[in-house]
Amino acid sequence: MPPTVLLAEDDRAIRHALERALSLEGYQVTAVADGVEALAQAHKTPPDVLLLDVMMPGIDGLQVCRVLRAEGDRTPILMLTALVETADRIAGLDAGADDYVVKPFDVEEVFARLRALLRRSSQENGAAPDVPPKEAKGTKDAIPSSHRQIEAAGLRMDVQARRAWRGERELELTRTEFELLELLVRNAGIVLDHSTIYDRIWGYDFGPGSKNLAVYVGYLRRKLDEPGAPALIHTVRGVGYVLRED
Repeated sequence: MPPTVLLAEDDRAIRHALERALSLEGYQVTAVADGVEALAQAHKTPPDVLLLDVMMPGIDGLQVCRVLRAEGDRTPILMLTALVETADRIAGLDAGADDYVVKPFDVEEVFARLRALLRRSSQENGAAPDVPPKEAKGTKDAIPSSHRQIEAAGLRMDVQARRAWRGERELELTRTEFELLELLVRNAGIVLDHSTIYDRIWGYDFGPGSKNLAVYVGYLRRKLDEPGAPALIHTVRGVGYVLRED
């Protein structure tokens, strides 16, 4: 069975173009024009992944995301947004989205992000990834399997349960935040360059102009930081990031 995508986009031209492109890529697509229809369709026939425009009349994409997460729905969500400020992107992550693409976008980037979300979702459910044939090109698994418990720099992670703690405080992390932190913890003390992190987490290097990684690192830092405690994620200018407790 092809993976199913629920697409919610109020711009008719963009909606039709994406619906056609996704169908040609091998997805089974249900396209709707607003948030009300998106919620109704998600409740009626839950998809494998949701592709939501942020700015829609009535119920927007952020509200759709919040409702589904409040209901306990963990279906991967990719947001489409014309809002480029970091605060706007963080709002989407706060609402429970797993990733985002900024308009105008390259459709290949949308495909890459959808494949990464589907792959990670399948790994969490213990199933083989069900993605369109292009995925067979050889992209790496997001995170290699290993021991259930990993620790570094005062952090503890239960990989199987997908839970993480700093000291005694449990961290509330999105799927992508968890996988980024897991990669850093597994490689504590090692500087990971941008390309390596993109490849391991998203399965695709979005290039030097992308701010996607910086946004996720910034948001993860906010969840890790504690008053009076040392910072854990450090930027190595021109290279990447490293986890260490100074």
